[in-house]
Amino acid sequence: RFRPGGVMAALEFPSSPENGQIFDLFVYDGLRQVWNIEGVQKYGFEYLVIGGGGGGGSTGGGGGGAGGYLTEEIKTLNNFSVTVGGGGPAASGDNANGTTGGDSSFLSVTAFGGGGGGYKGSGNDGLEGGSGGGGSEFNSGGSAIGSQGFPGGEGNTAGGAAGGGGGGATRPGTDAGSSNNGGSGGDGATSSITGSSVTRAGGGGGGSQNTTSSASGGNGGGGNGGSGNIAGSAGSPNTGGGGGGGGGNGQPRYAGGSGVVIVKYPVNYSLTVGAGLTSSTATVGAYKVTTFTAGTDTVTIGV
Repeated sequence: RFRPGGVMAALEFPSSPENGQIFDLFVYDGLRQVWNIEGVQKYGFEYLVIGGGGGGGSTGGGGGGAGGYLTEEIKTLNNFSVTVGGGGPAASGDNANGTTGGDSSFLSVTAFGGGGGGYKGSGNDGLEGGSGGGGSEFNSGGSAIGSQGFPGGEGNTAGGAAGGGGGGATRPGTDAGSSNNGGSGGDGATSSITGSSVTRAGGGGGGSQNTTSSASGGNGGGGNGGSGNIAGSAGSPNTGGGGGGGGGNGQPRYAGGSGVVIVKYPVNYSLTVGAGLTSSTATVGAYKVTTFTAGTDTVTIGV
């Protein structure tokens, strides 16, 4: 390491370090009893916040948009509040939009819920959200808020009741175009914050009223669109995946998946979680990872 003036300065490491202790740019691995720098986070803490996915629209409806996706490494972490957004309910009838998902928050960061999918009929576009919901017949997809995701796809442009896919964290929903098939949902983003590579925040597939070809949800928990009498699926829980659009009249519509908040921190720290939150904690090397799957409350951090 260099001092001002270009003189190399030796680091004096702590003599009795604890597993996960951070010193300068190094972190101590107590199992191997070594200080590591290669492959270690630049900062000591990391978070991933995903809003709840939007619900699918009805009757050839648009797929629900994925919840907003936010992740960052940070230098310090003090006591904080967490809210985990719920998945947006599916359309309530044959002529209704899906509902936008709930927002998730951590510290001052808010990941917006995914937009609900639209339904056939003039003026029923997909809704705006973290990622936008897909539109249905003659309707546009909803826009994404900020840089949290991508817009939903357009509905059928030739008079067939088929919806565009909901937007995902890394790709927009696919347009239904002039076909009677729904558009697929946009793909989500992949993170290894938990120690395993997991894709989340995929958009829901668009529904189709009259075909037998189901549109797939985006990678990362997006639900499949319904088609005619073929069932679709809801967004996967705790991925922020959008729900699939509905198929024929009277067929089910599909809710969005709930969001999630994940916090990674050095193993020598501990969290005291408020009773209003549902969470679990795992140790991954020199770090702990706490995953919040439901609720809202405050969290106290200690050493």
